[in-house]
Amino acid sequence: VKNFMDIVEAEGAHPGGIHLEMTGQDVTECTGGAHQISATDLQDRYHTHCDPRLNNEQALELAFLLAEKLAAKRKS
Repeated sequence: VKNFMDIVEAEGAHPGGIHLEMTGQDVTECTGGAHQISATDLQDRYHTHCDPRLNNEQALELAFLLAEKLAAKRKS
């Protein structure tokens, strides 16, 4: 997401939005985040039969990251 925002900004465009799947459940369907979920961790709690979802902590972390990025853009 950081790379996406940087590329859009470098091209002089504005992101029209972002869509990610998330759940309040404690899943391990996406790598990364504060708990550093790795590819080997995915098997622990991978429950979706469709698109992988961020867990509640990953979604909250990403929301703050996006808010900080957008706030910095407004100040510049």
